[in-house]
Formats: sequence, C-alpha cells, structure tokens
Amino acid sequence: MIRFNSDYLEGAHPRILEQLASTNMAQTPGYGEDMFCDKARDTIRRLCDAPDADVHFLVGGTQTNATVLAAMLLPYQGVISADTGHIAVHETGAIEAGGHKVIALKNTDGKLNAGQVSECCRLHFSDESHEHMVMPAAVYISNPTEVGTIYSRDELNALRAVCDQWHLMLFMDGARLGYGLASPENTLDLPYIARTCDVFYIGGTKQGLLFGEAVVIRNAAIKKNFRYLIKQRGGMLAKGRLLGVQFEEILKDGLYFELSRHAVDLAMRLRDALRALNVPMLVDSPTNQQFPILPNVVLPMLREKYSWATIEQVDGRHTAVRFCTSWATREMDVERLIEDLNKLLR
Repeated sequence: MIRFNSDYLEGAHPRILEQLASTNMAQTPGYGEDMFCDKARDTIRRLCDAPDADVHFLVGGTQTNATVLAAMLLPYQGVISADTGHIAVHETGAIEAGGHKVIALKNTDGKLNAGQVSECCRLHFSDESHEHMVMPAAVYISNPTEVGTIYSRDELNALRAVCDQWHLMLFMDGARLGYGLASPENTLDLPYIARTCDVFYIGGTKQGLLFGEAVVIRNAAIKKNFRYLIKQRGGMLAKGRLLGVQFEEILKDGLYFELSRHAVDLAMRLRDALRALNVPMLVDSPTNQQFPILPNVVLPMLREKYSWATIEQVDGRHTAVRFCTSWATREMDVERLIEDLNKLLR
C-alpha cells in the first residue's frame, strides 16, 4: 500500500536519527536548558533575523497551539480563526477546554481576510452589551492552511494592520510552514514572518523530525513566564535535548528547506497530471496537499494500491479527496499514482 494520507507517516530523516544516536550518551541538563537547544535557538534567531526572539521547543501542534493561546489570552478573551482552522476543527476542543472560545469565521479557500476580522471586531465593540460577550483578542492563521493555500505578503500585511487597529495579537500556526515557503507562489520568508506576527512556529513533526515544533515569540507580553505555561500544559519535555538536537540538525545547512521543496515539487507534478486529465480541484493548492474531485467509480480500484484522506462528498457521483506528499515521498510512488490515474480517467 502506498500512502498519501498525510505528511507524518514516516519516522524521521536519517540525518536526524544519526544525530540523535551520536549524541545519545551526552549528559545534559533537562527541560530544554541544554547546549543542543541553545544552538538550535541561535540558529532559528539567525534564520529569522530576530536576535531578540524567544524560542521554545514543544512536541506537537495541538499542544503548541493550546500553550501559545493560553499565553496570549486573558480569561474573558477569545481567538478569531477560520472555520476550517485546526484549532476550530481538529483539536477536540483543546482551546475551549483551556477556557478560551474559538470565534470561527467563514473561510475563503481556508483563509481569513482583514475585512472580516475588522468586521468581527466592529460588531463586537459596537454592541451595547459587548462586556457580556467573549472579547476577540487574537487572530489565528495557519500557513499553509488546512486546505493547502498560502497567505501572500499583501494579505499578511493587511491582517497585521487590522490587528494593530483593534489591538489584537497575530499567531501563525506553522505546522507545515516549510511546505508553504517552498511553494512556487510563496512571497513570504522567515524574517518577514517574524517581523509581522507576534508569535509563530516552525513545524517539525510533519517536516522530517520525529516530533517537535519551534515556537518563535517576538511580543514581550507573550514571552513573559511562557515556560510556566509550557510546564502547566504538559509540554515541558524532561529530555528536552531531543528537540534541540533535531532542530539544529535539520536547520543548520538548509536541509529543512530542501526537504520541503522535494514534497512540493512532487505535489506540483501530481497537480499538473490531474489538470491534464481535466480533473476538477476542490481547492487550488500550491503546496504539498492536493484536493482532486474524483468519480466515485474509480475509488475502489485506486484503494487497491493507495490510501488517502477523504474530504467530502461533492455530489452523488464524485468525492473530493486529499493526496498529501511529504519530505519522504518517493518520486516513483507519485509516478505510479499518475500512471494509474491516467489509466482510470482517460
């Protein structure tokens, strides 16, 4: 079975395993206060051109989102998200369980826009009873989004301006950030993201590490006592050096970006093949997630060799699915999929 379900199906890049093995017997302090984490922090600050940033390492995306938003929000405040946002759909109510409401707005291709964020705030503060409602205080976006789309520099600038106007903090979920930066349509880079967002993270779990997300904080209000929240939320890994070792290795010479380009290049090859077959797409994604709408009749035959994520039933005869490439996807597997699609759809 060739699996295109997601981008975390394999373990880790061999260099990560080799570095973990070679440093295995080194004695270090715990809880991320070791030399490996310090080196990784310095590397991330340099890549982001953000010498004043605080950098923290957590294990997974849901844990990271819950911890960061706990630091950003007061008890009576909530976070604005697209209704397809990970915190709104796929985190089992983790943010609400922590006492904060997710204010979900209708997405456009997985994204929020500045106008709807501004209107949400205007409606809240113009209501005479606004003190009886959850106050919007942060904006959560992901890049790429849950449907593989990416924010342009203009879109992010507009969101930043609206956040400044309404005194909101801006948080970018970067679980797949490398795949967004590797997109042929990308206009962002790490220094720009660091300047524009109050906090964001560089994803590792889906991008070649065994596990790990690197949180980059620029806003002093979020920096304050952040480690207390990491501990309280169960995110302070005793053997924190395992996170530092992995991030330092994958970031030190561009491996992270090389692996991201590999995944996106293969996804673009699949997208071109689907377009040549006149297959409609649920979303026009320029990253490693592709969402073709396929005839139901071909799905059982494809299932004999491939697995994927089913997204939605479009009509009685067609289903939107997701094929996801990763840092580890083999070129030959994508070519086999393209060959079989050609046989079934021509």
